[in-house]
Amino acid sequence: MVSMTERKERKRRRGGARARRAQRRAQALRRSLPPGAQLAPGEELVVSGAENAAEREPADGGGRKGCGRTLVIACGALAREIMLLKKQLGAAHIDLHCLPAAWHNTPQYIADGVRARIEQARREGYERIFVAYGDCGTGGKLDEVLSEHGVERLPGAHCYAFLSGTEDFMARLDEYARSYFLTDYLVRHFDALIWKGMMLDEHPELVKDYFGNYEKLVYLAQTDDPALDEKARAAARRLGLAYERRLVGMGDLEAAMRKLTAEA
Repeated sequence: MVSMTERKERKRRRGGARARRAQRRAQALRRSLPPGAQLAPGEELVVSGAENAAEREPADGGGRKGCGRTLVIACGALAREIMLLKKQLGAAHIDLHCLPAAWHNTPQYIADGVRARIEQARREGYERIFVAYGDCGTGGKLDEVLSEHGVERLPGAHCYAFLSGTEDFMARLDEYARSYFLTDYLVRHFDALIWKGMMLDEHPELVKDYFGNYEKLVYLAQTDDPALDEKARAAARRLGLAYERRLVGMGDLEAAMRKLTAEA
């Protein structure tokens, strides 16, 4: 027979688990990004159309918010682009969960983080799940997770490829030899993710060690923004590299979002 003390202890532990889950939900920014806004590198974003009053209780979903819906699990560096595409395509039925862009510097977290979100999405009843990552430095571990769960991802090894269009990027490999790449997000967060993230603010002498084998910085731009162009030029100067800008748009990311919208 369970004593009163044991019952209280079990209740306390259950409360602790609920509190941890609530804390994680609170840490995710449950809001739409305002125009032009970006997630900070350590932030997450959760956008669910099912949270709208008209969609809160799907007729056949038993109250599960994901029933009959599609979830995109993405890198936080793509939040702005995916939100823009959702709006352009009228894809309110596609929900979005962006994981921290800071994992750009610690890719060992990506596979397990995506696995946990997929498993959560299954419990929430999502009909379809799509992952907006490349391999992104996981050495094939992300693909192992996706194969295990029957989930697809964007093509290519990294965001530079799929934002450029993987076929076009691969065709330019010789041209891109010894190039260091930035996207809109990486330009905006160059200081946080690269300069400070690689501790160059404390040890600027490491610039030559890290970037000495590169010849140029190539800014693969999603938008035609003169202010970002100037920031990218400044980044190239700080790294001691030549500068090139290419307006590539959203490449395979846009194609994938169009396909998801049409098939949902």
